[in-house]
Amino acid sequence: MAFASMAGSRSLNALIRKIAVGAFFLAGGSSAALAAGCGQALERGRHEFSIQSTDALRSGMYFIPSSYTGQEKLPLVFDFHGSDSNPNGQLNRSSWDKVAEKNGFVVVALQGSLPGNFEGTYAWNVPLVTQREGGLDEVGFISSALAQIKKDFCVDPARIYASGYSGGGRMLSHYICSGHGDFAAAGFVHSLRAGAPVEIDGTWRPGDCSPARPISIMAFAGEKDNANPYAGGGKPYWQYGFKTALQRWSELAGCNGGAKVESASGVTYGLYDTCNNGARIASYVFADGTHAWPKPSATESVLAANADAQAGVVKVAASASKPSFTQGVDPAERMWDFFQKADRSEVVATVAPAAATANATCTATTGAGEGADPQGNTCSSNHQPIQARRSAQGAKGAL
Repeated sequence: MAFASMAGSRSLNALIRKIAVGAFFLAGGSSAALAAGCGQALERGRHEFSIQSTDALRSGMYFIPSSYTGQEKLPLVFDFHGSDSNPNGQLNRSSWDKVAEKNGFVVVALQGSLPGNFEGTYAWNVPLVTQREGGLDEVGFISSALAQIKKDFCVDPARIYASGYSGGGRMLSHYICSGHGDFAAAGFVHSLRAGAPVEIDGTWRPGDCSPARPISIMAFAGEKDNANPYAGGGKPYWQYGFKTALQRWSELAGCNGGAKVESASGVTYGLYDTCNNGARIASYVFADGTHAWPKPSATESVLAANADAQAGVVKVAASASKPSFTQGVDPAERMWDFFQKADRSEVVATVAPAAATANATCTATTGAGEGADPQGNTCSSNHQPIQARRSAQGAKGAL
């Protein structure tokens, strides 16, 4: 009962049917073994697949944890890759599959329709943001993938979350802003947007954003990010800064008052913890952070794990003499913890990622878009800010 190899792909339906048929014979012809979604085990690991979307046959990758039995509905996390990358490279970068194996949930990484600057890489055709001739219907693709996966995998529709890095976060931001309420919570690494940039009275602000409901969000940003600048500017699709985007999401969620803020060792943690529908808006800002995905050192990871084991879960308290969070956890693990607790009455925080560091070298430097290579390595970008435009919507040919 082998799945499609990494070198090729088959439709998701075909893969599920193959496993179901095998389970049918092993179970002696039980009709329950042929039930869609729950009822059959799936092979652990990463697997490529294709799904028929609104306008084309699209592809992606999913990860099944070893705890998947097909009998219990598991949570699901979508992991959206950045520009000049692909699903496999994004999983290498984010380590969402490692977090999924540890905690027992399914991960799906879809592939954007725009060709990247390097062979085998892609970007997202984000409406009003990075549209380009030949780009496909990405919103329809995400919706089609959600429908098919909920049908074919044993997942809990109430516990579907999403995470986006760079261009993938811009895609995720647009999807939520366009009124799709599929995700219970979302996370953004160097990518939070709250609508396409528009200039109002000489100031760049978020454009239209109409989420289906207040949603819990966790966002990460680096003050030294040159690809998606912390203060705004950069490419046409960026312009307004991280603080503006975060403030807009707090308004959309109906949060009361300002954020509770704590800082330690160059990392600032903020939390809007009184919002409508139980939503929470959390952020991590790294004083020395670049566009690279934050990665803690091995020593920091061990120290953080020991601190968690000794202290347990503690409530966030801006007035505490010591910060209520420690460093040393990747964004994926921090987001997963947040996803599980963001809509509860008591919001908690125990750990924060270490300051981001960029790799010393990249596989290529010319036309590197957001500085990401397809295998999940990231280099520091040197994009120069461009002159602001009256409206940054519909920036053609941009990644």
